[in-house]
Amino acid sequence: MYDKYRETVRPFLKSKLEEFGLYGYDSVKEEELWGFMKNKTWRKEKEEKQLHQIVSDILGIKVGDYMNYATVEAFKAPNWFEGEGKEALEKLL
Repeated sequence: MYDKYRETVRPFLKSKLEEFGLYGYDSVKEEELWGFMKNKTWRKEKEEKQLHQIVSDILGIKVGDYMNYATVEAFKAPNWFEGEGKEALEKLL
């Protein structure tokens, strides 16, 4: 729903990523931040927001909120050291 605005709001995403960098989180990518906005901030929106509301949401992101989201998402990811991944690791070692 919001992907059509991504190019328009890219300067605001970059600005927020620069702010993250000032706090030492310079490894966060634009795609990850956009995913956070879509999957967390706007997930339950019933109506599409206006452009100024989207920009406000982006500029209002707190580093802690993003990092909490990223941590939970990392725990949801598959464990590469179980099953076939574990066997491949053992062969490698």
